[in-house]
Order: sequence, then structure tokens, then C-alpha cells
Amino acid sequence: MEPARRVSAVTDDALGALDTIGLVAAIQGGEVGVVEVVEAAVARVQAVDEHLGAMAFTAFDRARVEARDPRGGFFAGVPTVVKDNCDVAGMPTREGADAWVGRPARSDGDFARMYLATGLVALGKSQLSEYGFSAVAEHPRLGPVRSPWSLDHPAGASSAGAAALVASGALPLAHANDGGGSIRIPAAVNGLVGLKPTRGRLAQDKTLREMPVRIVADGVLTRSVRDTAAFFREAEHVYRNLSLPPVGDITRPGRKRLRVALDTTGAGAGASPEVADLTRRTAALLEELGHRVDEVRAPAPDDFADDFLLYWATLALFLVRTGRRHHGRTWDPTRLDNLTHGLARHATRQLHRLPGAVRRLKRSTSLAAAFHTSYDVTLTPTLGAVTPRLGHLDPTQPYETVIERLREWVAFTPWQNATGDPAISLPLATSAEGLPVGMMLGAGAGHESVLLELAYELEEARPFAVLQP
Repeated sequence: MEPARRVSAVTDDALGALDTIGLVAAIQGGEVGVVEVVEAAVARVQAVDEHLGAMAFTAFDRARVEARDPRGGFFAGVPTVVKDNCDVAGMPTREGADAWVGRPARSDGDFARMYLATGLVALGKSQLSEYGFSAVAEHPRLGPVRSPWSLDHPAGASSAGAAALVASGALPLAHANDGGGSIRIPAAVNGLVGLKPTRGRLAQDKTLREMPVRIVADGVLTRSVRDTAAFFREAEHVYRNLSLPPVGDITRPGRKRLRVALDTTGAGAGASPEVADLTRRTAALLEELGHRVDEVRAPAPDDFADDFLLYWATLALFLVRTGRRHHGRTWDPTRLDNLTHGLARHATRQLHRLPGAVRRLKRSTSLAAAFHTSYDVTLTPTLGAVTPRLGHLDPTQPYETVIERLREWVAFTPWQNATGDPAISLPLATSAEGLPVGMMLGAGAGHESVLLELAYELEEARPFAVLQP
């Protein structure tokens, strides 16, 4: 087997090999300046993006100006990107598509306003799959987003660009969001930490708040548990949902031994033999650490996967039918990919089932709450199989081919999108091919702190693999 073609941005500059917390300490200690840090990040992004295809829009000059007078906040001067399905004033929002001409947003969306209020400096927007519908970003004209661990493999999706930039070391952290696994999937593919928070935990744009089932949650992708924990702590200083218990300042493993439910079946065919074995090895590690692990079936009903697909497809139908209204005369639906059109057709044929599907998806919240009275945490693989090569999920293929392959691969993550519960993907395993394999831990609503404490413990026990320069 030929070694993977890998890309690392890490070099001897102001960013070095620091994670976000390390970089904050260097800035606050006067070891590096914000202007120097932002210039280093711009140079890194420029160096790797020709290989990765991770940037949807660049705003380097704007970031340089901001670096000379950074706003306050714990992350003051730390470079990042915002995913290109979230409005940032002065930047177009193109949703991973080229079916219209993007116009600069007039103002920040609610999430971007909160995100940037922590002091982060946006270098631009990161690329995603078209509308975020696919678990890989392989656009026929915009090109694929590749994993820095192997340029022959996709970076996952939909937050593909964010993951590729963080995993390569070009940036210390980046915005991601998750409507079916899109924080956790690219985290798993690229060896990152990806926490999808509880529904309503963070500020969210209006269109997402108004969905019949609020499946989308925003967050970040990072290379360390402490970076993710710090982001949620600082975000809570800007926006606090009083209906949820606070995450607080989680800085170390918890002492409580947990009841863990292990499941490798998921929705559909379940995990491949290789991934199931890796998941059981993680379960064995948890038992070594003193936690109790039982292998049980998760509470998702048999019709869950079909219901979730119909809801997902209905979103595509809405976007296709309202495209001209939202994007004006430049709207050209013929430039949308086969997956988007196929989802819209599926919804059209199944619309009579939608009320029942929505009702059952909403009921999943109570099913999950009942399950978590018996178990503190669930353990599953993040994905059903190791990362496929580029082309396996190419959206120019027939819809039926792509959707069946997606259902097999994305068999575990959608459950928490329906329930609204938090879940985190950790890079605890490696495939026979030498690529990262994510393990996913889920908890009851509002219990991000439980997941972060357990993540610290697992990171200490089995340090995460790092992409070497």
C-alpha cells in the first residue's frame, strides 16, 4: 500500500504547533503579536488551500486590518473561519453551491455575532457540501475538499473546509455546524474534537430557529479537548440559554464513574467489522478506567432513518422551490447537483408522510430522555465505516447510488440531531489504512459537561494522533 499523500501547514512561525489555548497564552504573554499571528495564519491557509480546497471566500485584508485593533474577548486575535452557510457582514453566503451569484451579507447572523464577540478574527468562509446535504464535499465545479491526512480522501462534510484547515494546522479552531452529523463527521475523518451541543445551547440564525424540528446546532472543530471546552465557556459569557444548565469551565476529567451504553448497530446495516472492533476497543478502555459498559440497542425506532431522510429531503425541496425568491435572477437550479435534486424528488413523492415523520422525530426527545435515566453516556462509532476514497459519494452519480451509500456511512449521528441532545466525536482510533476513526459519545440534554470531562479522561489515557509536519 502506498503511503498517503498528506499536507501539514505547521511550520516555525507565530502559530507554531500551538492549539488555541496555547496560542491565547502566547498572545496574552506577549510572546507573539496578533498581527504576526494573523499573518502566519494567512500564509498557512494560502500554502495548503491549493491542495485542500477548503476556502469558500477569503477576507485576508479585512483580517489584517482587524488584527491591528482586535476586539476584546478571551480569543482576541485568534484566527478562524466561519462556515459558508452562516452570514457574516460583508461576505457572501453561498451554501457550498454555485447556482446563484452570492451577494455580501448586510449584517452578521446571530451565530456569527456571538462567535466573533469572543475575539476571534475571521479570515473568510470555509467550504461545505452543497447546502450541507452530503457527508462529503465533492462539488463538480468547485472541486472536492480533501483531508490533509490523505489527499485521496474527502474531508467529510458538511463542515469539510473547517475540518481540513484545523487538521492541517492552518488554523487552531473553526466554526462548524451539524444538521445530521456535520460537526462530528469531519471531526472523525480528520482526527479532531467535534462537539455538537444541546439544542439551543448557542445563539442561532433565525432560519434555523424556525425549522419544524430544530436539527441544526453550531459549534467548533478543534485539535484538543481543552480548546473545545474553552470555546463553550467563552460562548456562554456572550450568550446564555437560561433553560439549560451551564457548561461552565471544564478543565479536567470528572471523578464520577459512568454507566455507558455501547451500540454498534445504528440505523441500518450498523458498523463495518473494522469499525465495530475499534469501537469495542474504546469500550474496553472505558472499562479499564472504571466505567461500566453494557452493550445495548440505542432507543431509535425502526422507522427513524426513513423519517429523518424524509425531513432532510423536505429541506431540499423547500430550498429548490424558493431559490429564485431568495437569490433573484441569477438563480439557476440546473447547477444544483444530483443529490439535492434527488432529495427534492423524494420529498415530493413522500409529502403525505411528512406530518407523521415530524411527529415521530419530535417524540425522539422523550425516548432519549427515558434512555438516559438508565445510562449516562452512549458510545458508538461516529461513522459506520472507515472514510471512503474520493468519488465514492460523488454527487454527480445517480441519486439512488449516493443516498444508499450515505445511509450506510452516516448511520449513527442523526439521532442526536432529532433528539437535540449533545454528542462529541473524539479521534480515539486509527484505521488499518492509517486514517483517523472517530468514536462518538452522547449524553442527555444539557450534559455537555459530562462529555467534556469524559473526553479529557480519554484524551489523557489515549492521546490523539497528530498530523506530523
